[in-house]
Amino acid sequence: MSDFDAIDSLLASLTPQAALPEPHVRRDLRERAGLSKAQVARALGVSPSTVTGWEAGRDPVGEVRTKYAYLLDGLAEKLAPPVPPPANEAPSATPEAPPAPHASPPTGGETNVRTPDAHTDDGDALTEPQPCVLCGRPARHQVAGFPQHLDPTQCAPAEPPASRTPTPAPTPPAARRPRATPHTGTPSRPRSSPDPIAAAVTDALATHQGDVEAATAALVKRAIPDAMALLDSCRKGGRYAIVAHPWIPDILRKQSARGADQIWEARPKWFRPELPTGVHEVTALDINGAYLSALKTHLPIGQLEHTIGSTHDRRRAGVHLITPPPWEHGAYLPNPIGNRDEPGPLWVTEPTLRLLLRLSGPKLGLCEPPEIHESFTSGATENLLEKFRVILKDARDRAIAQDDEVTLEYVKAMYSKFVSTMGESNYNRELYRPDWMHLIRSQAFANLWTKALKAHDAGLTVVRAMGTDELHVIGDWPRVFPEGRGVSEVKVKDVYPIGNEPFDQAAAEHTDDHIDEN
Repeated sequence: MSDFDAIDSLLASLTPQAALPEPHVRRDLRERAGLSKAQVARALGVSPSTVTGWEAGRDPVGEVRTKYAYLLDGLAEKLAPPVPPPANEAPSATPEAPPAPHASPPTGGETNVRTPDAHTDDGDALTEPQPCVLCGRPARHQVAGFPQHLDPTQCAPAEPPASRTPTPAPTPPAARRPRATPHTGTPSRPRSSPDPIAAAVTDALATHQGDVEAATAALVKRAIPDAMALLDSCRKGGRYAIVAHPWIPDILRKQSARGADQIWEARPKWFRPELPTGVHEVTALDINGAYLSALKTHLPIGQLEHTIGSTHDRRRAGVHLITPPPWEHGAYLPNPIGNRDEPGPLWVTEPTLRLLLRLSGPKLGLCEPPEIHESFTSGATENLLEKFRVILKDARDRAIAQDDEVTLEYVKAMYSKFVSTMGESNYNRELYRPDWMHLIRSQAFANLWTKALKAHDAGLTVVRAMGTDELHVIGDWPRVFPEGRGVSEVKVKDVYPIGNEPFDQAAAEHTDDHIDEN
């Protein structure tokens, strides 16, 4: 092969990219057709968040771009208004529909407009009829490799929901649009699946022929993309649009490949320095669903903005450089700032700052107010992830009630991995919010600290507070904390005596130092 033959071969392999309408037109076509992002994503083999990006201005490439353009062209044809015949021409019994215009004016170059002309270069005859990608009825031609009716009048019009009548023949699962099962916390609007969590578990068990361990492993492996798809469906029609990849200040970036950023999460790791005299029975309580409960926290919606000053705006949330106040109650309560060796200013999250402000208020008066130096914040809401949290909580409650360990492990993996991969992670490219990750974690720590204060105020002796879910107390704890597996309840992790030996040695023998996120 000569050099020119090689060049000709390379040029022949290049094909022009399919033209796409403007981003707002893409969204308009999908919404007018009554399609959710999840439906479009499944058809194209991508995630719903990817569709969100396309409708916000990002463009797909390669084969998926061709498929996306083909879908948009098909929607434009479907949604195009009928053109009346000329006044001097009598309408025929079966008028031919004119070609539907592209959703947006062409910007130059080749477009993907489909016409009903059977002799166009785009249409190839099929040896055997195949289902049309637009209506599902047998088609005898294909366009760009996809079976399709070249004449739009041959496509069966979609039957409006109001005109549906029950028929003996069951509707194929792919064509159904069931209503969402009504229960507390779930959206009332129809979704592509009444219960995506239950459907995923059922499919996994069927795929692995009832093997519980294999199905659980498969579900845990897909927990991150499934959580992102669930979040996307929960945000449909939401009041706020999530900024998934904002500009991030340097304090939120890792200082090295294996290092950490500059944010202090206030993780508690506290032992009571002195115990009452005598031998006592200590109960180690396990706080259920700590990270799940922490999803309800004030989260910044958009890009963080820098401010300098000591004023705290409760309508905003983010991270703050503060000088924490002295803590004088370490003999019986952990420091709300956590265990910190070095003094001076440090960057803390919104939950930590709000906890300190509450403790310094006139109602509690446990410390002085923290000194705020500067902040990175954005407009915030406490309910940004509330639908997402409630759906996971309801699924968790049902799994516990039905003794369904597969669903329980799947849900646990969804919310725990969702939180842990929002930072610099190779497993979640759809959402990059290290600020959210720090805020949710520190909210879990603040929730545990609040439970320690509740135990102390109720007359219990707080012995230990660790991580997000470990609280050790002496006394009649059932009158303070309800026992159970719900997110508002606690479980008994261990019971051990203490008093005849140093506390840290006894605690090390009876408990461990890990977070058991249930």
